[in-house]
Amino acid sequence: MSHPIAAVATPLSPAGLGVVRISGDGAIALADTLFRGGKALSSLEGYQAAYGHVTDAEGDIDDCVALVFRAPHSYTGEDVVEFSCHGGTYILRRVLRAAVAAGARPAQGGEFTRRAFLNGKMDLSGAEAVMDLIAAEGKIAAKAALSAREGALYRRLDEVKTLLVGLSAQIAAYIDYPDDDVPPLPTEELIRTLETAAKTLTALLATADAGRILTSGVDTAIVGAPNVGKSTLMNLLSGCERSIVTDIAGTTRDVVEETVLLGDVRLRLADTAGLHDTQDTVERIGVQKARERLKDASLILAVFDNSRPFDEGDAALLASLEGKYAVLILNKTDLCDTVPAPLADSGFPLVSLCAKSGDGLDTLTAAVAEVTGIAGLTGDEPMLANERQHIGASRCLESVNAAVEALKAGFAEDAAAVCIDEALAAVLELTGERVSDTVVQEVFSRFCVGK
Repeated sequence: MSHPIAAVATPLSPAGLGVVRISGDGAIALADTLFRGGKALSSLEGYQAAYGHVTDAEGDIDDCVALVFRAPHSYTGEDVVEFSCHGGTYILRRVLRAAVAAGARPAQGGEFTRRAFLNGKMDLSGAEAVMDLIAAEGKIAAKAALSAREGALYRRLDEVKTLLVGLSAQIAAYIDYPDDDVPPLPTEELIRTLETAAKTLTALLATADAGRILTSGVDTAIVGAPNVGKSTLMNLLSGCERSIVTDIAGTTRDVVEETVLLGDVRLRLADTAGLHDTQDTVERIGVQKARERLKDASLILAVFDNSRPFDEGDAALLASLEGKYAVLILNKTDLCDTVPAPLADSGFPLVSLCAKSGDGLDTLTAAVAEVTGIAGLTGDEPMLANERQHIGASRCLESVNAAVEALKAGFAEDAAAVCIDEALAAVLELTGERVSDTVVQEVFSRFCVGK
């Protein structure tokens, strides 16, 4: 038995349409007590709607369309009724209060999707993709989330699970029933099957960075010497005057932050103070913050002024980028089109740009997509989208590799079986087929109420 829950399923703000959703055992009968129309909702089959009025003890609240879903053919797998009303905040709150007064409990954040998961309507990775789909800001991010919601990642993980279950069962039969003449699997075949699983996991893990960037964005620092055009670039990417721009070096003294969408990549931008030595106390603090952002950011947009000679400060900045993901931006190319040799030979993507006019922005967009691994993605690929999935896939791969090493070292099959069972436990936690309440709570903790 699942107690009926209710919530406003659309944003609680003035709009043309708003939806209050009720789900659980007795949801249709409960909704019937709130509905006045030509037909009782209990007389409707699933996927049918009726027009009427939603009411409470004081009378009619609003005219509405009541849509009925019958278990198990609903989002949650339970009986569901959705009241579609006018989207005024007063109306939606009053309808929700009426549902609660009739016996429903206010839904917690993510409780509808959590019930969908618990009722087998989706696996855990698909449930996680629901919020990714809601939060998606670009075409590829939305397509990737929808692909995961529809089971793309689950199907790839299921391939690994099937291989591991088969191996575990055969090894267990051979060890546990020695009198039944169960033939052992040849070591070469065991290793070959495990390496197939490892190959699939390795390919998935290669998508982790791109997946996280699509769902969460990437911390990005704009760095460079004073007056090279960092703030102008910040304003260009933001589409507004986010940073103060003057001809006076050292105008930017604090970190200015903004989140922007560059192509399909969400950048959490930080415009920093110019990197140089200064005796000004306040400016020195800003430069220190800039150096900290340079150290900690996942992506660096390093800006160089092409209207002046490449100097020691530029060389020091270039050297500090070693081992980092960075795009070099040669700004003010309208004043000079000669590319300094150290930048051309650096090995980093180099973009010629006029931040003032925006010329070269398309090239910068393409370079950022390439560096972050987004370039070439279609959104249809199975990919790991968050840290939980990355950790689970990594644990699974480590255990699979340990099983391979044990077999190659000549250990008996039961030693490999322990590693295979650990790998299997990791993949089952990924899909949610064997998962603790703590993990489930963590997954749904970031969901909004109504979903």
